[in-house]
Formats: sequence, structure tokens, C-alpha cells
Amino acid sequence: MISSDNAQTFAWQFNENDQEFSLQGSLRPQRVDDLTGCMTALENAVSTVKGRFYLNVRRLVRMNNVAFQAIAQKLADTCTNRPDLNIQITTSSVVGWSTRKFAALQATNENISVSEYDSEFYPGQTFLEEGGFIPILRTQTKLTWHHEREILRRHGMQPGLQMADICCGIGDFAVLVQKEFEPGRLVALDHSKSSLDYARKVADEFGVRGIEYVFGDASEMLLESNQFDFVTCRHSLQVFNHPEHILQELFRICKPGGRVYITNEKNSHCLGEPRSETIQWTYNEVAKLWAHFDMDIEFGPKSRRYLQDAGFDDIKMESFMVTNLDGNPQDFADIIQSWENVYAGQMAVERGDNPEFIARFRQGFQDHIFAAKHPKGYAGWPIWVASARKPK
Repeated sequence: MISSDNAQTFAWQFNENDQEFSLQGSLRPQRVDDLTGCMTALENAVSTVKGRFYLNVRRLVRMNNVAFQAIAQKLADTCTNRPDLNIQITTSSVVGWSTRKFAALQATNENISVSEYDSEFYPGQTFLEEGGFIPILRTQTKLTWHHEREILRRHGMQPGLQMADICCGIGDFAVLVQKEFEPGRLVALDHSKSSLDYARKVADEFGVRGIEYVFGDASEMLLESNQFDFVTCRHSLQVFNHPEHILQELFRICKPGGRVYITNEKNSHCLGEPRSETIQWTYNEVAKLWAHFDMDIEFGPKSRRYLQDAGFDDIKMESFMVTNLDGNPQDFADIIQSWENVYAGQMAVERGDNPEFIARFRQGFQDHIFAAKHPKGYAGWPIWVASARKPK
């Protein structure tokens, strides 16, 4: 059940099955009495649960001290009256103040704990940000854009559309789209502050204007529903442990009749010649490595099923192969080297792989580079593209 206070721009919901009480919106009462309905609902919810009670504030955009003090006191009283109950507060890093504010309760009450939802939902975030990916992402986009500029047209992209690029990363794709298609509006959203800082810098250096960069959680976007004609999300569903949550949000912000466009990989289908056998072995192991960290680098061909399950229709799907023949073979080699650095470096070590395995693992990447740079060689990296319409 969802309830709200007409005098306030916030709402609350209690899920009995999950024992979770959620707050969302802007919680800024003038006095405690303004919260009577919400606080009564919170008290009633606590009285019905056992073991662990969840307070979810990850969609609470604003909260003043009146509200925080009232909720903090209610939780403190609960800890005193119900010592058998553990209280788990779930915040979001994209709403910067929430973790800091509620952490104070954790420090003074041993039965209260605070966790950031994003850190659990984005299992690969540290690898992507800290593992050396940012320097190579522009090279990847340069090689994929060679194919995608025409694929986008086939999937419905045209000038003047209201567009959102979700999980925009360092923003290079958004810049290329802005220059090529001149959308009427372009919002670029990402969960990484460092990536967005880089994106703004690149756009400024290239003199590109009109891109609205937004810091946000792709699974809980603070964007209004039904506002974009074309929504893109590239190489991202494969990084999340619950891609269906992202698709639900892409569906929500897309206008009825609009389209969502996604790209993802199936890394075990990477190929090269000569030395194909060692290359194939390594990329099969890449898939297993990602699965260990609750990510799915094999997601590409699954796109159609996921789009159908999310409620889309008119699904279009195709694939393309980025190769060493798309430009300078060294660019392709640089991408593979960056993969080796992260996969056979930080990720394999964190999984606990032994030195012998890592050495063999690395060899496959080096053989892929050898194939890319060989004068008679061929090396490929396959990508699946899918788009679908939100029914009218």
C-alpha cells in the first residue's frame, strides 16, 4: 500500500512480505505534526515485524532536520522497546546526504546498520572505475561508432528526438550522437561521478553544447516517466546483477511509442586467427570470471528475451563484429590489453586464482593481440544490438 500526505511531496509504502518501509520524494515538514500519518504508519509497520526491519530511503530526495529528528527518535525508541529487532537502513550514494545522515544512527545504536544500495547492485563498479577502463573507453566507442552510426538510424534514431543515454560512462557516445543527430534534448546519466566529470570535460573541449549530464542510479532514476522518444543503454545491462531492474526504469522513462536501444556482448564469442585455440579458452574463462562477480558478459543474445519480459514490443535485433580491420589494428590491440589488465589482474587476483592459471589466462589475451597485429591475422569482438518499442 502506498500512502502520502497531501500537504507534503512525499510518499511511504510498507511491504509486509519484505518487512520494508519505504520513503520517497521530498520530506520537508514545517513541524512534527505534519508527519503524523507517516509516523503512525511507521510505528504500525514496526509492530508487525520480527527479526529484521528494513527502512528504505534510497528514493528520498530531500529531508530536513525536523523530519530526520522525528524518524531518528522513532528508531531509537524502537531499539529500546524492541531489542530483539535489527533495523537495516538502505540509502543510495546518488543522494549524497542520506548515508552520512543515517550513519549517525548506526554509530549510536548497535541494532541499526546502514548500507548503500548501489554498492550491492553495481558489483563491477570498482573494476570499471579503478581498473583502468576509463582511458580505453573512448577507443572502444571509436571502433563501435564505425558500425553504430548507421545501426542507430535503422533502429529509429533521427534528429530532433527527446533522448536519454543511461549509463553514459565517460560521455563519448553522447557527444557523437549530439554531433551526428542533433536531438531536441539529450540527457546523459551515470552512477560514476568520475566518469561524468570526464564527460563534461570532453564535451567542453570539443565545443559540444546541449547535453544535460545527470548523476543518478539507473535502477532508481529521478527522471519523470514517459518523457523520452529514444533511450539508449550501451554495454551496461551486462554489468548489473539485476538487469531487469534497469529495463523497468528504461521502460518507465520512455514515451509510449518510443524506443529503447541496448547493446551488450557475448565475450566467449571473441575470436582470432592465428592462435585461435588459446584465444577461445581465455574468453570462455572471461565469462566464468564475470559470473563469479554476479555480472553477465554473455548477455548480448539474451536481450530479446529480457526486452519481451519487460513489456516491450516490436523488437529489432542484430549483431556486428568489431575487428582489427575497422581502423588502426593498434586500437583493437589497446582494447584487448586493457581487458587483460583488469580481468587477469585485479579481478582474477580478487577471485583468488593461482599464478599458473593467471599466466595461461593472460596468454590468451596476448594471442588475441598477436592476431590483431599480424599482417595476415584477423581478430573480432562481437556485439549484439537490440531495440524495442514501448506500447502506446
